[in-house]
Amino acid sequence: MDLKDIQNLIKFVAKSGANEVRLEMDDVKITIKTGSDYKGEPATMIQHVPMSQAMPQIQQQPAPNAASGTPSSNVEATENSKYITVKSPIIGTFYRKPSPDKPVFIEVGSDIKEGDVLCVIEAMKLFNEIESEISGKIVKILVDDSSPVEFDQPLFLVDPS
Repeated sequence: MDLKDIQNLIKFVAKSGANEVRLEMDDVKITIKTGSDYKGEPATMIQHVPMSQAMPQIQQQPAPNAASGTPSSNVEATENSKYITVKSPIIGTFYRKPSPDKPVFIEVGSDIKEGDVLCVIEAMKLFNEIESEISGKIVKILVDDSSPVEFDQPLFLVDPS
């Protein structure tokens, strides 16, 4: 399935009024979610899964431990609560630059506005520009360049004020 087919599928699902469509073919899984809760374009997640390893993954939450929380981490968590976290919409490899010979999209302290490109995430040889949905100032970049990222992993902290 090529990019044109995926784009046509997204348009078809958006027009059909379906809330969610999942398509599984050989080693590709596509999930398209639309609905009244979602603002903007339909969300599409494309995942390359080897069928021999298609086992459900269980994520375990660490047990709360009162002794593990230090005062400095509690202060940091309180400070970070005023910031908005920009999370990864897809699984892939995080890049801060559009190409190796170009400058980074943003730095700590950069002012951003809605629609500004923050980074690129490569998934299945496709480079997806991640645009800002908010305006503000970049406070912290949470991921190293060329690092793998998971779906919903925090990428940036933004001060909306």
